[in-house]
Amino acid sequence: MWTTDDIPDLSGSTALVTGTSSGIGLPTALHLARRGARVVMTARDRVRGRAALETVRAAVPGGRVELRSLDLADLASVRALADGVDGPLDLLVNNAGVAMIPRRTTADGFEAQFGTNHLGHFALTGLLLPRLLAGRAARVVTVSSDVHAMGRIDFDDLGLENGYRRLGSYARSKLANLLFTLELQRLAGDRLLSLAVHPGPTATSIIRPGVFTRPVTAFMRLALKPPERGALPSLYAATHHGVTGGMYVG
Repeated sequence: MWTTDDIPDLSGSTALVTGTSSGIGLPTALHLARRGARVVMTARDRVRGRAALETVRAAVPGGRVELRSLDLADLASVRALADGVDGPLDLLVNNAGVAMIPRRTTADGFEAQFGTNHLGHFALTGLLLPRLLAGRAARVVTVSSDVHAMGRIDFDDLGLENGYRRLGSYARSKLANLLFTLELQRLAGDRLLSLAVHPGPTATSIIRPGVFTRPVTAFMRLALKPPERGALPSLYAATHHGVTGGMYVG
């Protein structure tokens, strides 16, 4: 059984993790910092992001961690973050996302689940690609889900204006994550590793009233694994020496 104790020394490396204010992003950032990486944490909500930053700092005294603002549903925010990243980047974990939300659009007019989960990370990765290629054996890890198997992409209706289903939209965004992971690896060749992960059934903010009934939500939070365990596939893909490009870890 692989655990966080098996993460190698990451001293001298720089990692950027999106969506670290809660869910699996927080333990992902924490364990990378614990093993010596400089970690750039990102959050859309500055207050929650600051609280998460203090949690990591308390757990990793002297750790090199910092917080940057990022709203993946706003491409201006994506560009602003990318412009502020200096030096080589060794690891990008595309973790943040939304799920099962009512139909809405991003600041740029895209359907929100597709725009946030896929397009925001697509743009961020592209803008950071020069930094990644300047790193040493850089990796891009994108959090997908086995629900991708339910996803269908209609290129004539990317806005889902002809019918919107919360689960269908989410599944489509996770399918796009996988397609992106594979195509990035194909284009990058041996210049970086691109991997996708499936966290498995994890008690994160996705499990909330409004998506499920309150009794079901309460039961699922008790039955599902905690974010600490849900982060293991991301950490494995990000740090294990035996992984290969295009791998789907979960």
